[in-house]
Amino acid sequence: MGGGNCMKREIITTADAPQAIGTYSQAVKTGNTVYLSGQIPLVPASMELIQGDMRDQIVRVFENLSAVARASGGSLADVVKLTVYLTDLAHFPLVNAIMADYFSKPYPARAAVGVASLPKGAMVEMDAIMVLPD
Repeated sequence: MGGGNCMKREIITTADAPQAIGTYSQAVKTGNTVYLSGQIPLVPASMELIQGDMRDQIVRVFENLSAVARASGGSLADVVKLTVYLTDLAHFPLVNAIMADYFSKPYPARAAVGVASLPKGAMVEMDAIMVLPD
């Protein structure tokens, strides 16, 4: 198993985003690349799903991702790939509209995936890959 020239992995944690509920880390940094785990619209302080509508859920997910990005030494501006998981792809135009509040050109690469269900009954989850400046 392994050996050789393994790249150092740094585990990123922050109280400003929901704590990991399972066998994963909020983010893992290796070199200049940071892999952000999927975020659902949990409120960090309560670890409960945010109350409100789909807009509230999407905003909470972006806020959670943003907090982990900051803890990693960057921001959402450093995201090169964003994956959006939705239980109803009809919400994709709303994701686009809200995303414009968090990202500016050049936008990251992105995928949108329709899924049957998400943890805790969430309607949206997103994960991301960041590349930090040298």
